[in-house]
Amino acid sequence: MKRDSRLSGVLHVLLHMAESTAPMTSEALAAMMQTNPVVVRRILAGLRERDLVRSEKGHGGGWRLSCDLERVTLRDIHTALGSPAVLAIGNRTEAPGCLVEEAVNAAMDQACREAEAVLLARLGDVTLAALSRDFHRRLLARPACTDPHATHAPVTTHDVIQGEHDV
Repeated sequence: MKRDSRLSGVLHVLLHMAESTAPMTSEALAAMMQTNPVVVRRILAGLRERDLVRSEKGHGGGWRLSCDLERVTLRDIHTALGSPAVLAIGNRTEAPGCLVEEAVNAAMDQACREAEAVLLARLGDVTLAALSRDFHRRLLARPACTDPHATHAPVTTHDVIQGEHDV
């Protein structure tokens, strides 16, 4: 089953944006996410509606953060993405004709609601600032690395098409 990785990808680019003093283009962000710039623009447009990012047009333009990293949580970002399902498991049949399956569904529904509530609460406890601090701690652990964007090897169109680059 395919997992929804938008939250992870968006958090990735938001942290890169936090480290940048200049606007970042959709193309540069797409290379980091190994996706199409249109996908990045669509996702960030939703974040712009929540005043988390802003876009600047023209030469030298791109995307910038417009939020306080200390105040924005992972749950805020999750909500800005449209609150996608956080669990990939579910019932085999939503309207079973079997009493056994009804009992199974009731137990699964309850467990999933409880698990989702715990995960969403945890996402609400983690700020973008906390992620940034963790990144900086990891960066300092690699003395040879001083550029926050250097953790990405240069990506070429050929690499992305061939799937040879792992970022």
